Amino acid sequence: MYLSFYGFRDEPFRLTPDPRYLHLSEPHQAALTAVLEGIFYRKGLVMLTGPIGTGKTTLVHAALQLIADRKMPIRSALLFNPVLSRDEFLEMMLEEFDVNCSATSKPRRLAALHQMLLDTQRTKGTAVLFVDEAHLLSPELLEEIRLLGNADTHEGKLLQIVLSGQPELLTIMQRKELSALQQRIAARAHLRPLSLPETRVYVAERLHAAGLQTASPFSSDALEAIHSFSDGVPRLINLIADGSLALGFRNRQSTIHSELVSDAASALGVGLVDVPPAARTVVREPVWGRKSAPPIAINDGATLAERTQKSKAESREELPREDSPAETVFVLGSDNSKDRPAVQKTAVDMLIDAMKQTRTVARGAR
Repeated sequence: MYLSFYGFRDEPFRLTPDPRYLHLSEPHQAALTAVLEGIFYRKGLVMLTGPIGTGKTTLVHAALQLIADRKMPIRSALLFNPVLSRDEFLEMMLEEFDVNCSATSKPRRLAALHQMLLDTQRTKGTAVLFVDEAHLLSPELLEEIRLLGNADTHEGKLLQIVLSGQPELLTIMQRKELSALQQRIAARAHLRPLSLPETRVYVAERLHAAGLQTASPFSSDALEAIHSFSDGVPRLINLIADGSLALGFRNRQSTIHSELVSDAASALGVGLVDVPPAARTVVREPVWGRKSAPPIAINDGATLAERTQKSKAESREELPREDSPAETVFVLGSDNSKDRPAVQKTAVDMLIDAMKQTRTVARGAR
């Protein structure tokens, strides 16, 4: 309803896990790298965790899109509802992997799955199983996953597994009966909420992806208010920003200020419940009146892209991190240096290239 008023082609803050709107902040880059390298290098089991709304499902869909866009020899299966029995879990796996098996007995189904894994490896491909909401897996299903992950050959793991879930998954993995599964986790990644500079970049990138060509409708104090009410959780950022744009459209306000953000957050019930006693005095203080780092000038004549780069620079300065050498992506299933291409690219580089190409094609089609 507000698209033409603010100059968007698409809704910038929709809640669907659209990889076009993936924001690669520091933890998201690390997590995506862990997932993709776990697949490409046949590491076996990768575990991705993060609080509600931090973008785990979006990362999974981004990895799937990258695989599909690059036409890699990978067979993938995505289980988004793991509240199943062992037999139901195996049945859904076969359906997702498109394995034809008319038999209903577990031994025959396992044999059909194993044959598919062997055939995939012979064609220099790999099979990967994504399990979303993995914190809902029962101990019995986690043990079943461990047994499935035992399918190895001398060339490497036949089945790559990515478990994505809320932080409760970390606690579940500490159980004594799951120690054998925990020892098989080859890579771990954890998502966190965004900082204020990262929130600015996140909002700017989504506005740009939605087709905004003019100045951002969000003032600096509005962005600070969005971050304060959302605590940097991307899903809450989307809800509050979308609600603010809707209110701004109704009031015919071309620029969104903190007061409007406060109204949108109140209407959504965000930031008003479960407030610790020690924090109540802070909550009562207007968020736009708090002291903070100097805001970025939103309407200073700079383009949206220039402001985004400025925010990214501030984000890097505020959140220093240890630099570590990134592994390279090369022939699936190969671990020999002679197979590496002359121009090496990390998994994240490949994703960014794919996203840019997709967006360019989409814009040209319009």
